[in-house]
Amino acid sequence: MSLTQKLDAFRADVESGTRIPSSVVEKLHRSTEELVASGQAERAKKAGDRAPSFALEDTDGRTINLADLLADGPVVLTFYRGVWCPYCNMELRALEETRSDIEARGAQLVAISMQTAPNSRKAIRENNLGFPILIDPHGTVADAYGLRFALPDYLIDTYKTVFKNDLAVINDDPAWTLPMPARYVIKQNGMIVYAEVNPDYTRRPEPTELLPVLDRLGTSIA
Repeated sequence: MSLTQKLDAFRADVESGTRIPSSVVEKLHRSTEELVASGQAERAKKAGDRAPSFALEDTDGRTINLADLLADGPVVLTFYRGVWCPYCNMELRALEETRSDIEARGAQLVAISMQTAPNSRKAIRENNLGFPILIDPHGTVADAYGLRFALPDYLIDTYKTVFKNDLAVINDDPAWTLPMPARYVIKQNGMIVYAEVNPDYTRRPEPTELLPVLDRLGTSIA
């Protein structure tokens, strides 16, 4: 089953009314529609832009620089919301399934999340990931890529009372902001050659879409 099929099936189950009340589903739809209408996704970094540099710690406290990663080849960068998000976990697992094909083309796969290191370690463990998750305190890097947005008050209340997800604790940040899910391919000169940003967190592109992009960079070592 493809990632799209898994996401669609899970979304249909959630929206059937058996998991959460329809009033909650309506709030989730409203927040997504508002984010779409804001046009923020169109203002995020896109193909042809220079990738903002960063230096972030991984879950072991080691500092990882984008420049150092690019010195070894192209970078596939994915921003995700957190270990609490089932859609994100499905995407991470799908990326892991494609990781060997990505690496065979000379690229590295790296994830970025605003959540704390313990939560990212949990994501690595529960999803059996073989690629690093970098910690983005306060969403500074997500903001540089144009991805970070503030949750509306009604959604904050829903997250707290219905889903029991207190992002102020999970992210160690009282601001209640998140990144839009996004995926980038950055070539070695620092230019973005592929960008997929979607304000609808229930939809993610297939990881296999990355492979032709990497092939066009002419970096295959397979």
